[in-house]
Amino acid sequence: MKEYLKIARPDHWVKNIFIVPGIITALLLVENSWGNFSVVTIAIGFFATCLIASANYVINEWLDAEFDQFHPTKKMRPVVGGNLKLKYVMLEYGLLAAGGLLLSLAVNWHFVLMEAWLLVMGILYNVKPFRTKDIIFLDVLSESVNNLIRFMIGWFMITTKFLPPSSILLGYWMVGAFLMATKRLAEYRMINDPGTAGAYRKSFCYYTEKTLFGSAFFYALCATFCIGVFLIKYRVEYVLTMPIMFIVFAYYIMLAFAEDSVVQKPEKLYKAKLLIGLVLLFVVSFLAMTFINVPGLHELTSSDLIHLL
Repeated sequence: MKEYLKIARPDHWVKNIFIVPGIITALLLVENSWGNFSVVTIAIGFFATCLIASANYVINEWLDAEFDQFHPTKKMRPVVGGNLKLKYVMLEYGLLAAGGLLLSLAVNWHFVLMEAWLLVMGILYNVKPFRTKDIIFLDVLSESVNNLIRFMIGWFMITTKFLPPSSILLGYWMVGAFLMATKRLAEYRMINDPGTAGAYRKSFCYYTEKTLFGSAFFYALCATFCIGVFLIKYRVEYVLTMPIMFIVFAYYIMLAFAEDSVVQKPEKLYKAKLLIGLVLLFVVSFLAMTFINVPGLHELTSSDLIHLL
């Protein structure tokens, strides 16, 4: 049972922290939304998402076994060792998926649809004939859609009357793409052999270190542009937080070049103390600019020309 529990990766549940910005954004943008805030509903929603995510991890571990044997650390996974049986793996997948969807009913139907979408993305990403994880660039873009879905999961915990702004959705998707591309870059560098890398992950047959770095840089530009549009549109003071965001992105991609980079295991990022400090600094500055008005910024960002004296 310990091995079956392990492939559900409960230690990866920390990634569902990406739900929180959706909750916060809904609370900030939707009028009277605090009346819909419920700790119980949010707790149920988080646990439901954890179960759906674990269902996706289960099929990922099973279907990746033949490739993980070429990875320096993943070759130690229980499925690679042949210790698990398919019928029990599928039973585990079914129980986790059903449990997540049933719990979602306690939130609302919009939330259920997001959880179902998250489940479908797990199938598209891992299962043939789709298996988008084998296709260059689509592997990153399809996996990072989960970031967008998590944002909407958080949003629908608070409101079902409105959709989130498209700028923040696209920006959040591109944040996920940046994280995934940077993870690929760190993995590719760690394996340090194109043949072995291609055997482990088919998309690595077409990637190079340069294309991975270039794609990560592209996703970072897209993310910061879209998030910048959102911040300026809804509260111009938020533009003052952007330099800190740029530093976070720059430092994160620098981490990818470290030996045995923590970027390969996002669930272990809490060990990168400077990164966590920068993220906390951004959060504090964001909260500060929520309540501090800077009148001069409105003139600088106005469409009207500034008169000279």
